[in-house]
Amino acid sequence: MRIVLVSYGSRGDLEPLAALALALRANGVEVHVCAPPDLGDLMEGIGVEHSPVGGPVRALATGAIRGTSRRPLPEVAAELTADAYSAVLPAARDADLVLGAGVIPVAAAARGVAEKLGIAYVGASFTPTFLPSQQHPPVPWPGQVIPPEVTDNRGLWELNDRHVHGIFGPPINAFRESVGLPAVDSVRDYIHTKRPLLASDPVIGPWLQPADLDAVQTGAWMRHDHRSLPAELEAFLSAGDPPVYVGFGSMPLPAAEPIARIAIEAVRARGCRTLLGSGWAGLAPIDDRDDSFVIGEVNQQALFGRVAAVVHHGGAGTTHTAARAGAPQVIVPQVADQPYWGGRVTDLGIGTRHEGSAPTVESLAEALTMVSEPQVAVRAGEVAGMVRTDGAPVAAALLVAGS
Repeated sequence: MRIVLVSYGSRGDLEPLAALALALRANGVEVHVCAPPDLGDLMEGIGVEHSPVGGPVRALATGAIRGTSRRPLPEVAAELTADAYSAVLPAARDADLVLGAGVIPVAAAARGVAEKLGIAYVGASFTPTFLPSQQHPPVPWPGQVIPPEVTDNRGLWELNDRHVHGIFGPPINAFRESVGLPAVDSVRDYIHTKRPLLASDPVIGPWLQPADLDAVQTGAWMRHDHRSLPAELEAFLSAGDPPVYVGFGSMPLPAAEPIARIAIEAVRARGCRTLLGSGWAGLAPIDDRDDSFVIGEVNQQALFGRVAAVVHHGGAGTTHTAARAGAPQVIVPQVADQPYWGGRVTDLGIGTRHEGSAPTVESLAEALTMVSEPQVAVRAGEVAGMVRTDGAPVAAALLVAGS
């Protein structure tokens, strides 16, 4: 059996595919991944065959966040659709199934390839809030106007469908026509299908019933990271009390230096040391004091169990990893599904969501004070024991069985 996995997004969008690829391979499946060129090293590191899709995702994301990209979204969507189709088509010619995730144009191209070749397609989401349901509202789109009289979730999802299709439908349908495929009238529903896989933990991000889609919740797709922590990091961790980790992953952030300064001063106000994850924002120490240390990409599964708290942007992967490690969390959401994950850690009692995307020293120190309460650490430890660790194997078994 051969399966092609397709996504375009940051590392948080590709780590789940790496976990699924390994689980599929353990089932004897031949796997090929189509992903952004600047994240190919992730697949090379686990020995999975891969093809590049589009341009470097970091350049696209950085331009959008920092205001240097002025290209209209439909133009970017048209380019991504064509690039993804060109990459996935040769990879899937002898495949049995294509799985699509990530941004809308790439997932639409992945399903278009499956449709063209007459093979199976499965849509996947890493967060419940991207899937239509009466149980939750959609993630708001920048610039979308919501009439004040529309307050129920179903009405909001209908508006979401029209808005998404208004942006992405014309370029995607124009491309489909060029390759001999019929137009679709709901791009959103087309990429998800009526039975998508939901790769989030049932405790951390549950799929509530009754729901509008027959989503299959497998648990989060997380591979076990066997890497040791760097010696310099081990030395810092051993030199004092557990530090507070601060990192924003693949969020470029408009101004990284002020965020680093705010974070370090807020952590110092709590009498703690700071461990900065540099990430795409390029966080760095603000002075030469020995109470802060900067790291690059490391084994967060090993690290988060040894810190006092995790301050982060609220990506699905980081939220699940911190929850699984039993670390109290402060989520400072920036975009997309991140406010949802901030709400979830707050509701579960394992952390708090910072109000707003731009913390001050005072607001971040207050949030850290909240999560330093003993009951938060106790609850985080309880929830850690509930988090499923078999999400990727469950999904692999379903795909192999043809579900």
